[in-house]
Amino acid sequence: MKTLVSNIGSLTRSGSKQGEVWTEKDSAFVFEEGVITWVGPSQEAPAADQQIDAQGMTCIPGFIDSHAHLVFAGTREQDFAGRMSGADYQPAGIHSTVGATREATDDELRENVQKLVSELQRSGITEFEIKSGYGLDVENEIRSIEIAAEFTSQVTFLGAHVTPKDSSPELYLKSVIEEMIPRAKAAKWIDVFCDQGAFNLEQSREVLLAGMEHGLKPRLHGNQIANIGAVELACEVDAASIDHCTYLDESDIQALASSNTVATLLPGVEFSTNSPYPDASKLIEAGVKVALATDCNPGTSFTSSMPFCIALAVREMNFTVEQALWAATRGGAMALREERLGAIEVGKRADFVFLDAPNYIHLAYRPGVDLISKTFRAGELIYER
Repeated sequence: MKTLVSNIGSLTRSGSKQGEVWTEKDSAFVFEEGVITWVGPSQEAPAADQQIDAQGMTCIPGFIDSHAHLVFAGTREQDFAGRMSGADYQPAGIHSTVGATREATDDELRENVQKLVSELQRSGITEFEIKSGYGLDVENEIRSIEIAAEFTSQVTFLGAHVTPKDSSPELYLKSVIEEMIPRAKAAKWIDVFCDQGAFNLEQSREVLLAGMEHGLKPRLHGNQIANIGAVELACEVDAASIDHCTYLDESDIQALASSNTVATLLPGVEFSTNSPYPDASKLIEAGVKVALATDCNPGTSFTSSMPFCIALAVREMNFTVEQALWAATRGGAMALREERLGAIEVGKRADFVFLDAPNYIHLAYRPGVDLISKTFRAGELIYER
């Protein structure tokens, strides 16, 4: 069945180059079986079986959240309050979430994931990744990815998040590699926190290679707290993305520019940890592919709002609005290596959002204001205000 989306006040289109975004007036598009089959002037629209009336609103591609930790229990607002009072961020704070997650039932975890997924959709996100990493033992890591797989195909096994309190890095990584990875059948991706206070370069390489041997695709956390060489490792294994990238040197930037690895920036983390914001303009000028994601998690970025992350990116990371929007759509698709996502064009999945605003600039211009009117995934309405 063909569906025509028309009466669009401003249709937001994008190209393959970072920040290549433009708007079209009097345009429409058609999708069939969840895939866009035609885009063009409204007066030239082909016949369709049904119509979606945009009511003069702006239409943008659905956002893609390529980095989120949604399987957890409990909150850590006291950690946040402490940081806002001057305390430093410590990865060890993860342990309080691990304790709460281990104690939660499957249904309690599932209910929290559903709540957060609904929030993502309400913020215009149409595709998202979910990581494990708050179980830190065989039983809880495996149940985390199995619950995550009920909500998305973009499941990441992050057993190597930090070392649990009751183990050593050596013993724990042995369990990750020998016991967890072979059972991580519900996952698509393998991830590791390669940073000061988490896992070193050699440990991280061992985890990624073990996951790849079992068919998992690599991505990693790196350069959030310090620069210990994670970018070099990401490029070495052809990781889909390296996420955080708070601390980069010129050699890191050049390595990323020469690779297929996306640098995923997470402005919610810098906001929540009082850390310096990375300069996206340096990455983009060098030719690095850059994505934006929420990193929704209870400790360091408890936001599910992509518009908030876009506004922060523009204000604090030296993105233009166009570059930030591109990073949250096409960039996120590249970070998940999903060619059929991230834009309103023929052959892409019909993921789109109606904004109650004259144009996409209002995403950054009106921070904190709920502009999302409707969210569609594969042509199906998944959120309506």
